Amino acid sequence: MKKILAALLYCWCSHALAQTTQELVDNGKNSENVTTFGMGYHLNQYSPLSQINKSNVRRLVPIWSTSLSNDTGELAQPTIYNGVMYVVNGNWTFALEVATGQQIWRTPVEYERAAARVGNPGVIVRGPATLYNGKLFRESIDCHVIALDMKTGKQVWKEKFADFKEGYTGIIAPLVANGVVITGMAGGDRTTRGFLDGWDPESGKKLWRRYTVPAPGEPGSETWPKDMPDAWKYGGGSTWQNGSYDPELDLVYWGTGNAEPYNPAYRGGADSLYTASVLAIRPKTGELVWHYQYIPNESYDFDGSAEPVLADLRIDGRIRKVLLNANKNGFMYVIDRTNGKLIAAHPFVKVNWASHVDLKTGRPVLTDIYERAVRGETVEIWPSRGTNASLMAFNPKTGLVYVNSWEIPRIMKYTKFEFVLGQGSTGVETSFRTPPSGEPWGYHMAFNPLTGKAEWKVPVTGTVISAGMLATDGGLLFTGRLNGEFIALDQATGKTLWQFKTGSGINSPPITYTHQGRQFVTVLSGIGGVLNRTMKAADAIPTGGSVWTFALMPD
Repeated sequence: MKKILAALLYCWCSHALAQTTQELVDNGKNSENVTTFGMGYHLNQYSPLSQINKSNVRRLVPIWSTSLSNDTGELAQPTIYNGVMYVVNGNWTFALEVATGQQIWRTPVEYERAAARVGNPGVIVRGPATLYNGKLFRESIDCHVIALDMKTGKQVWKEKFADFKEGYTGIIAPLVANGVVITGMAGGDRTTRGFLDGWDPESGKKLWRRYTVPAPGEPGSETWPKDMPDAWKYGGGSTWQNGSYDPELDLVYWGTGNAEPYNPAYRGGADSLYTASVLAIRPKTGELVWHYQYIPNESYDFDGSAEPVLADLRIDGRIRKVLLNANKNGFMYVIDRTNGKLIAAHPFVKVNWASHVDLKTGRPVLTDIYERAVRGETVEIWPSRGTNASLMAFNPKTGLVYVNSWEIPRIMKYTKFEFVLGQGSTGVETSFRTPPSGEPWGYHMAFNPLTGKAEWKVPVTGTVISAGMLATDGGLLFTGRLNGEFIALDQATGKTLWQFKTGSGINSPPITYTHQGRQFVTVLSGIGGVLNRTMKAADAIPTGGSVWTFALMPD
C-alpha cells in the first residue's frame, strides 16, 4: 500500500510540475510537445524535424480533422502537451487527443455579447492556448483573463482588465515569462490607451501594469503635446499581437500599435512615445529596460506590433543577439535586443512613405507623402501593410526569413475627428486599391534581413495572404492561403511541392511535432478577422472553423 501511495504521489507531483518555466524555455527539445507560440519563446517558427521533407512531401495526407464549432475565424495556433492538443478561438476552448482529434473536453467562453460589436476583427483569438503549471490561460472578447484547469477545462479564476464599452477588447493570447502571465489588449483604432499587464498564475492577482503611453511627468511624456492635455489618455499604442521572451536576458519584447488618431493634427505632430515601438520589459515587474520607436509620429496605421522574432546572427565577424521585425510599414528591421540599437532596416515590399531609415538616428527619412497628407490631399501610401499579422519564419541555418507579404496600397485622407469614448478614433478616410486581374496581391518570399536581398519571391494573385510561415529542416515551408489551400513550398526556391484544400480560409500559423515518433503538421482553417469584410473574401469563401492534422502516408 505504501508503494502504491508513493507512486500516486509521484504521478501527482509530476503533473503539478508540468509546464514549468524550464519546460517553456526548452520548447523544441522534446518534439512531442509544442508548449509556446511560434515554436518557441523566440517566435521563429522553425523546427529541426525532417521526417517530412522535399523528397516525400507528396505523400502527405490528412490524418484527422474536427470542427471547432465557430464561424468567427481561426487565427490561433495549437499547443500540445503530453498527447493532448489545446485549441482556442473566440467562443471555445478545446482539449483534443493528438492521435485522433477526439474531444477530451470543450469549454464555452462566457462573455457579454455586446462586446462582439466592438472593433473590426470581431470575436477572435490571436496566438496559442497558453499553458503553465496545470492551467490554460486565455482572454475573452469582453476584456477578461481566464485560467482553466488543463485536465477538466473548468474555470480556476477570471479577472477583468478593462471595459469593452471604452473600446478595449481581449483577443491576445497571454505569454508566461519567468513565472508571470503577461497579457495585452486590443483597441488601436478606438479611444484607448495601450498597456501590458502581469498576473500571478495561481491566484489571478494583478502584479503590475505597464502603459505604452506615458502620463504627464513620466519618461516619454515630453513627446506628447502639452497644449492637448487629453491626447495621451486616448493615444493608442495597443498591444494586439504577441510578444517574445529571452530567458537569458530575462527580457520580454512586445510591439505596440499605432498612435490615435492617425491624423497627426490631434496629437500636435509629436513623436508620441511609445506608440509604433518595440518595448523590452522585465517580466517580474513590468520595468521598461529599453525601447525602439519604428515611426515617431506614426500617422498611417502602420503599428509596430508585428511579433518580435529573436535570433543570433553573425555580424561583422561576431555573433549578435538580435530582434527581427517584418514591420507593417514595409521595412525589415534588425535590432540589437540587448540595448535596442538599430543594426539594419531594409524594405521588403514597395515603400513610398519613406526613402530609407537613418541608421544613426533610427528614424525613417520621410518623403513628401506626409506633408501632402497634412495639407489635406488624398494620398496613395505603399504599402497598406507589408504583412498582415502573420508570423514569419526564421531558419537559423540559412539566416533567412520567410514572409508572406502584401503589395497593396492604401488610399488615405486626413479628416476631422470628433471624440466619442469607446468609438473609432482614426481621423481618416481610407480604402484599399486591389491589383488588376493577374497582378500580384503579395508574395511568398525568402529575405535576407542583413543585406535586404530577396533570395526568391513567388507571386500570389487573386487574394491576400495572412497565414503564418513554418520552416523545417526537411527543406520545407508550410503556409496557407485565404482560399483554404494549405501548402508546402521548397525552402530553396519557393516552388509549391504539395497542397491540400481545407474547408475555409487559412489565417493561422501551422505547427509541426512528433507523436510516438511520427511527424505531424497541424493548422487551423477558418476565415475570420477583418479580412472577410475589407477584402470581400467572404463572398467566395465559406466560414467554419476546423483543425487539420497531416502525416505521411505509409509506403
